Order: sequence, then C-alpha cells, then structure tokens
Amino acid sequence: MSPSVAPVPVPDEQSSPFWQAAADGVLVIARCGRCSTYAHPPDLVCPSCGHTDPAFTFEPVSGRGTVRSWTVVRQAFLPGFDDAVPFLLVDVALDELDDVRLIGRLVDGPDAPVQLGDRVTTTFDELAEGGAVPAFALDPTP
Repeated sequence: MSPSVAPVPVPDEQSSPFWQAAADGVLVIARCGRCSTYAHPPDLVCPSCGHTDPAFTFEPVSGRGTVRSWTVVRQAFLPGFDDAVPFLLVDVALDELDDVRLIGRLVDGPDAPVQLGDRVTTTFDELAEGGAVPAFALDPTP
C-alpha cells in the first residue's frame, strides 16, 4: 500500500488570487469593491453589504496576529493526514482585521507552549504541487 497524500486546495474563480499569493509567500485577504469590507474566504456575495457582484480585490496584510483559540488534532479525519498527526491548529485574529478569522497549523509543533493572546506570524506550508497553505509560527519578539 502506498502512502496517502494530503489533499491540496483546488482554487476556484473566487479563491484563485488567494492561493496564487500564498504560493508566492504572501498573505492576502479579499476586500469588497463595493463596501471595502474584508471577507475571508471570499464568496459570491459580500457578507457585509450583500452585493451579488462584490468585485473583490485581494490586498496583502502583515500576517501578524493574536491567538484566539487552539486545538491539538490527534486523529486524521481525512486521507493523507495520517503522517501529520498530532498537529496544533490556531485560530488567529489578524492585527489589521480583528473580525477576519484565520485558522492554520502552528509550525512550532503540537507541544508548543501556546496561550491565549500569544503573538504569531504567518508562514507557509509548501505543497508538493508547488502551492502553499498559510500556517503560523509563534512570534519570538515581545
């Protein structure tokens, strides 16, 4: 039996700019062209103004933020993650966008001494297909 491969994101028309930027090591967030509200993930309708043609643009953000919550994943619920468990997922409030929630793997490992309010920076997990998925690392600066 061959080892399983973790699934990779499949960009669609709305998310393609996000995944392209991630592959380039840049974190971008969609912004409605009608009301200027940020939305993640982008959708067919702006979650703030309800416009059905939000004309999203993707704007770079610092990738710095604060841990709001976390969990350690100890069981692979999808094929391809058996070799990755255990891992720690963090829920992060970005500095610029407190109402936008990003969830990603904490690269410091499942035993990292994470606490509410810890500072993190965005990094990227490289994928076999040349893409990347945003992840987080504890920020060593005070």
